[in-house]
Amino acid sequence: MRRVDDFRLKLGEQELVPIVVGGMGVDISTPELALEAARLGGVGHISDAMITTVSDRRYGTSFVKEKLQRFRDLIGNPDKSAIKFDLGHLAEAVRLHVGKTMEAKKGAGLIFVNCMEKLTMNAPRETLKVRLEEALSAGIDGITLAAGLHLNSFNLIEDHPRFRDAKLGIIVSSLRALQLFLRKSLRTNRLPDYIVVEGPLAGGHLGFGMDWAKYDLSSIVDEIRSWLQTEKLLIPLIAAGGIFTGSDALAFLENGADGVQVATRFTVAYESGLPEEIKQEYFKANEEDIEVNLISTTGYPMRMLKSCPAIGSGVRPNCEALGYLLDGHGKCAYIDAYYREAAAHPGVSKLSVREKTCLCTQMRNFDCWTCGHMTYRLKDTSRKQADGSYQLLSAEHIFKDYQFSTDGEIALPD
Repeated sequence: MRRVDDFRLKLGEQELVPIVVGGMGVDISTPELALEAARLGGVGHISDAMITTVSDRRYGTSFVKEKLQRFRDLIGNPDKSAIKFDLGHLAEAVRLHVGKTMEAKKGAGLIFVNCMEKLTMNAPRETLKVRLEEALSAGIDGITLAAGLHLNSFNLIEDHPRFRDAKLGIIVSSLRALQLFLRKSLRTNRLPDYIVVEGPLAGGHLGFGMDWAKYDLSSIVDEIRSWLQTEKLLIPLIAAGGIFTGSDALAFLENGADGVQVATRFTVAYESGLPEEIKQEYFKANEEDIEVNLISTTGYPMRMLKSCPAIGSGVRPNCEALGYLLDGHGKCAYIDAYYREAAAHPGVSKLSVREKTCLCTQMRNFDCWTCGHMTYRLKDTSRKQADGSYQLLSAEHIFKDYQFSTDGEIALPD
């Protein structure tokens, strides 16, 4: 009987176990998690989402505090156009996070960084360029372009000495999105090294509208693979979204995918950055406890647990310290929603804002519990303990279960 381990993901000259652990921000895909995936011969991701915040938490820097001190006078002012990130601080944060991760790398696998275009940081082009270039300079094996079309991302880094050396890939949810990216990147004379095709059951932000349930990952993968064959483009395809067992993964590999990207089951690994009490919320969730809503300020639908504190929270916008989602004009949909509620309820000390959420603050505090559709099945992967909690799992256990399981089985922890 065939298993995932019978296949290999070929990226250039390198052959890998065809399991990619997806990039979950903010620091849920920790270096520890990515390093395990690489040690076991697959691909692990770290995320550069809210990178200066992650740097302060992990490496003892004070970038957030220093930014707040610079812009403290703007607290309470709806106009955030003057708030700018220090590009030197941003570069240092990326170098620290990527550099220290790569220094610790062992094994035959690879470590990539997930880079979200929608983190516009009130200077979309400049901040994205720094994030991409510094990751390359710090030695990352590859970059996965996520949360956006990335029409100009290759152009931003084409002069970097590692532009043709590092592995560069793109996440898409449709053939049209891929075609747009390839058309815009054509002038660099460089194709992506891999394409992650993310379906409607994925966690966090979705590349679909609220009609996401009409779409099917297998059909999208088939459509893109057929088009690539017609165009004679030999680019590996990695299927992602809702792939919960090794048998699920095997089905995609047997149907022509080159690899699978998985994340939901790794949210409850020891190495995941989620606090343990939130991992237990994920274990306990039933299917009806999961929703897709429009509270993200990015404009994308987002899947999360209905019980997460981010929904309806009316925290004051914290752009002076954070501000990762300010567009190029200092705007954010949450700022508008917050001040509308404040005007409608003068004197109320604790506002409820249901239209949007302050994604920066909520993600920093692990209060926005984004998740994949299959999260309700996590309880089937573990053992319930005497106190009612579920046993956490090691990343190695989960990875090897994908790699070696058959017949839809899931190996429970010892």
